[in-house]
Amino acid sequence: MEKSASDNLNAAGRPRRSPRTGPSETLLKIKKSMKQKAEQLKSPDFVKDDYEVVQSTRNFLKGTTGIVYDEEFSKHYCLWDQNYPECPDRNDYIIKRCKDLGLLKLCTRIPARAATEDEILELHSQELLDILKSTDGEENFDYLEELSSKFDSVHINSGTYRCALYAAGSAIDLIDAVCTDKVQNGMAIIRPPGHHAMENEFCGYCFFNNAALAANYAMKKIGLDRVLLVDWDVHHGQGTQRMFYDEPRIIYFSIHRYENGKFWPELRESDFDYVGEKSARGFNFNVPINTTGASDSDYLSIFQQILIPMAYKYDPELIIVSAGYDAAIGCPEGEMNVSPACFAHLTAHLMSLARGKVAVLLEGGYCIDSLAEGAALTLRTLIGAPAPALHNLGHPMDSVVDSILNVVYAHRPYWHCFQLQESFSVSENPDTKNEKKAITYFSDANRYIPKVKFEGVLEKVKPAAYETRNCYPVLKPEDALKAEEKLEYLKSITELSYPVDRVAIAYNEDMVVHRSPVLVDHPEKPERILAIYDKYEEFGIINRCVMLPKRLAAKKEILLAHKESYVMEIEKTANLSQDELNTMSNTYESVYLHQKTYECALMAAGSLIQVVDRVINRAVRSGVAIVRPPGHHAESNAACGFCIFNNVAIAAKHALAQGLKRILIVDWDVHHGNGTQRMFEADKRVLYISLHRYNKGKFFPSSTDGNYDKVGIEEGVGFNVNIPWNKPGGGLTDGDYIAAFQAVILPIAYQFDPELVLVSAGFDACINDPIGSCKLTPEMYGHMTYWLSTLANGRIVLSLEGGYNITSTAFAMTQCIKALLGDPLPPLTSVLTPCPSALETLRAVLATQEKYWSCLKFNKLLPEEDVLTVKVPKVTSPVPEKEPEKEEEKEVEKEEEKEVESEIVENTEDVNEAVEANPRPEDANGNGRRSNQRRVPLRNTDADNASSPPGRPTLVEFLSENMQRLLNEEMFAVVPLPGCPHLAEVQAVPSSGINVTTPCADCETTQENWICLVCYTVHCGRYVNEHMVEHNAATRHPLTLSFTDLSVWCYVCEAYIDNMVLYPAKNAVHRSKFGSDLEWSYGERQVYA
Repeated sequence: MEKSASDNLNAAGRPRRSPRTGPSETLLKIKKSMKQKAEQLKSPDFVKDDYEVVQSTRNFLKGTTGIVYDEEFSKHYCLWDQNYPECPDRNDYIIKRCKDLGLLKLCTRIPARAATEDEILELHSQELLDILKSTDGEENFDYLEELSSKFDSVHINSGTYRCALYAAGSAIDLIDAVCTDKVQNGMAIIRPPGHHAMENEFCGYCFFNNAALAANYAMKKIGLDRVLLVDWDVHHGQGTQRMFYDEPRIIYFSIHRYENGKFWPELRESDFDYVGEKSARGFNFNVPINTTGASDSDYLSIFQQILIPMAYKYDPELIIVSAGYDAAIGCPEGEMNVSPACFAHLTAHLMSLARGKVAVLLEGGYCIDSLAEGAALTLRTLIGAPAPALHNLGHPMDSVVDSILNVVYAHRPYWHCFQLQESFSVSENPDTKNEKKAITYFSDANRYIPKVKFEGVLEKVKPAAYETRNCYPVLKPEDALKAEEKLEYLKSITELSYPVDRVAIAYNEDMVVHRSPVLVDHPEKPERILAIYDKYEEFGIINRCVMLPKRLAAKKEILLAHKESYVMEIEKTANLSQDELNTMSNTYESVYLHQKTYECALMAAGSLIQVVDRVINRAVRSGVAIVRPPGHHAESNAACGFCIFNNVAIAAKHALAQGLKRILIVDWDVHHGNGTQRMFEADKRVLYISLHRYNKGKFFPSSTDGNYDKVGIEEGVGFNVNIPWNKPGGGLTDGDYIAAFQAVILPIAYQFDPELVLVSAGFDACINDPIGSCKLTPEMYGHMTYWLSTLANGRIVLSLEGGYNITSTAFAMTQCIKALLGDPLPPLTSVLTPCPSALETLRAVLATQEKYWSCLKFNKLLPEEDVLTVKVPKVTSPVPEKEPEKEEEKEVEKEEEKEVESEIVENTEDVNEAVEANPRPEDANGNGRRSNQRRVPLRNTDADNASSPPGRPTLVEFLSENMQRLLNEEMFAVVPLPGCPHLAEVQAVPSSGINVTTPCADCETTQENWICLVCYTVHCGRYVNEHMVEHNAATRHPLTLSFTDLSVWCYVCEAYIDNMVLYPAKNAVHRSKFGSDLEWSYGERQVYA
C-alpha cells in the first residue's frame, strides 16, 4: 500500500522522523542552552553579583609547598659508562643545593612511593612494563647493555625498574596532594625522567612518562577538565604529545630546540604546525627553537606572547611542568644560554594561574651546576620567595621571533587572544594603498609569512642496535670553563636574601578630614580609605602585615617634586576661610580645598615615603600606602584632578636621592597621570608607563600629553610609555589589560630591569566606577600586582590614586595586597579577549616604542589565508559512497532549523541579558562552584570541513560552529528593542532620498558610514574615525542608521532599535544599496506619505 503525503506528517503537521533518525544533537544543545538561560533569568533568585569571585577569595590563603625526593632515585645509573650524563649526581646535587639554601625545611615532604602496575598500564603497554620488570635485580651486565641497545638513548641496570616506578608514583602523589589542597604547589625531584617515554617504547633516558601519568591521574581520578602541561625541557617531549594529541582536557605546551628537525628527536611532529587533532585541535603547542644560544629574553618572550595570554583564556585547573634544565647555561645537550634565575621567573608566571596549583616534575638537565641552581631557584619560587632580578636582558633572537609568530599564526583560528598581529592578504598587491591600510601602523616590510621548514629525515630507519656508549654531546674544555665562569658570575650577582615580612601598610584615619565643603557626596571622599581598611580587617589582612605609624612629609621632601611657591600657597590654606578656599580652588582644575588639606597632603606623601624607605632598606619586601588626597595629576606648580602633592613622584625622587638608579612607575589609574609624566619626561632613570582612557584627548585631563606618541624628551626619550584607550564610552575589560601587560608593559619592564616598582594604583577602571566606566574586575588588579611583583626582586609599592566606587575600590585593593602576601589568585572569569579598539591602541604603542625597546619585535602582519596547507593529489583509491539522505530526513532537518530559529526569536532577548549579566554562563550553576564545562577556543577542524557543503552555512551549522563564541561573549546574537522614547525625533526622509555612497562629512571616508535620522548628515562609525559619535555629542541627535547593515542605534538608550517608524529611512537606504524595496516586517502594513 502506497503512503500518501499526509502519512509522513505527525500530529502537529510536521514531518515524521524515520526510525533511525534522532533529534539533531546540535539542535538539542542549542534548545537546552537557551531554555536554561531563559529559566535562569525568570527565576527571582537570579541576581548577578559583580563581586562574587572576589568575595570567594576570603579563604584563598597561601599554602605550603610539597617536596618529593629520595635516595632511591640515585640507584639508577649506567653500568658501562661512568660519564653518562643522566646520572645519580643530577639527583644528589639538586638536593644538596636545596639544603644549602635552607629550602627543604620550608616544605612539606611527600614520601616517594612506587606506582602500581595498574597505574603504569593507564598509558603504557603490558609488554613494555614486562620488559622493564624483567630487569629488576638483574646483574648480567652484557644482557642489560644489549637490552638497552634496543631503545634510543637509554641505559638499564638492576635498579632501573624500581626507580622508574618510584618516579611515576611520586609524580602521581604530588599531583594528588596539590589537587586535594594538602599543599599549595610542589616539586618532585625524581629520575629517571619521563617525557620521551611512549606507550610501547622507552626513549631518551625515559621509561615511564611521569608527567603524562600524573596528568592522566588528574583527569581520571581527580576529575579535572583543564590541565596545562608545560614542557620547557630542551628536547621535545614527543611521548607526552602523542599521548594527549587528541585529548581536549589537556593542553601540551612545549618549548624545545628543533633546528628545523635536525635536533634530536628529529621529528616532523615537533614543529609549530602540529596543533592537535579531532576535538583537541588548538590544544597542542610546539614552540620550536631553530638555533642554539637562546637566552632569558627568548624564553620570556615565548611566555609573554603565547603561553600566558593563552593560559588565561584557557583557565587551567592544574599546571604540570616537565621541568628540564638542559636549556640552562653550560648544558652540552641544549647549548642554550638560559640563566638559572630565569626558571624562577617562568615558574612565577605560571603561579598566577590555576589558583597557584603548580606541580613541577624534574626531567632533563646535564650540566650539574646549572641544573642544581635552576632547580633550587624553581623550588625557592614555589615556596614564595621573590624571583631574583634578571639583569642585562637583550632582545629575542630573530629566529625565535619567527618561531613565536609561526605559533601565533598556527593557533589564531582556535584562540581569539592571538589577534594583536593584524592580517594581510598574500594576494594583495603591496603597492596598493587602500583606505584600510592607510590607517595602520605598518610598512610592507612588516609582513611576515610563516613557513614550515624541515631539514631532518622524514622516515628514519630504526637501527638494529642503538649506540650505548659515547652517544651524547660533550662540551669542549674551553667551553666548559667559560660556562663555569659565567655561572659563578651569575651566582655572585643574584640576590637570594629577602626580608621575612612580606608587606608594610601605611594608613592613618586622620586623612579623612580632607573633604569637599560643597559636595557631600564628592567622588574623592573620605569613605574611600575607610572602606579599604575595613575590607582589610574583614579579610584578615591587617594581622599579616607590618602597620606603619603616622608620618608627615617634611617640606624639603615635598620640594623634591614641587616648586616652593606652590607649596607655600597650599600651606597657607590652613588659615583661610572656606570662602577664600573656594575661590582659591577655582584657580585649579577639578580640585577642592579644606583647612586640613595641607596636613592630609603631607600625610599622604609622608606615608608613601615611609613605605618606600622600608622596602629599599630591605625591612619588608613590598608595601601599600592607603592615602588621600591622590597625587598623579598634581603638577610641580599646581593642584589638579583631586590631587594636591604628587605622592608617587615625590617618593620616586626620594628613592633616587637614596641611590637607586632605575625606578619603574606603572600608573593604572583610568586617567592619565599628567603630573607624573611631566616630572620625569626628561629623566631616563624613571620609566613611566600609563594605561588610561584617552578618547582622542577628550577624556580628563583632556590633553594630547597622554597619547602614545609622547615618549619623553631629552635624555628621557623612550622612557615614557602611554597606552591610551580610545574605545568610546570606556568599557575596557580584563582581556584588554592582559594584552597590554603581556605585549607591552612586561617586556619593556624586564628589559629596563628596575630596582623598585611604584604603582599609581587608581581603581577607577574597575567595574561599576561612576567616572571610569570600564569593566575591570577587582581580581584583575591582583593579577596585575602579581605580574609586577616578579620585577625588582619583588620590591614593589602601591599608592592609592583614584577609584570612586567604594565597594569596587576596597575589593580591588584587597586583591592587590593578597597578591603581595602570596595568596593564590582567583581565576579571571570575565571577558578575556582584547577588543578591536584596544588592539589598535596597542599596535600604535608598539610601533612607536619599538624604536627604543629592542624586545618589542612582534608587531607584524600575518596572512589572513592559510599559507601552511600543502595541497596533495586526490586519493584515487575507492571511497565508499555516502548513503543518500532520504527525503523525510531532509524535511526533518529543515523543520529542525525552523525550530531553532523559533527558539532564538523567543529566547534571544533573555539570552542577551544573560550574557551581559554573566559572561561565563558555564559558571552560573547555582551552587557557587565552578562548572566543569571547559572553556575552549573556537576551532574549525578538518573533520568538520570534510562534510560541510560549499556556500553559506545553514543556521544549525552556524550556531553549532559558533555556540562557544556566543557563550564566551566573543560573538553576540542581538535583538533590537521594538521601540524607544526618541523615535519621535525621527524626521522625514529628504525628497532627494538617501545615497549610501555619500562620504563622511568630516573625513570623506566611505567606510562604515552612518546617517543621522534627525538632520540626515552622514558621518563615519566608531571603528573608523568616530565622527558620528562626535556628531551625537555635539547635536544630541539620538538616532542613526548604518549604511552597512541597516541597523539603527540610539545613543541615549545605548541600544539597537527596530520600529515601523524607521521603515521609510531604512527603505531609502535599501533602495540606494540594492535597488529594491525593503521587505515589510512589522505586521499590518502602514502607509506613509
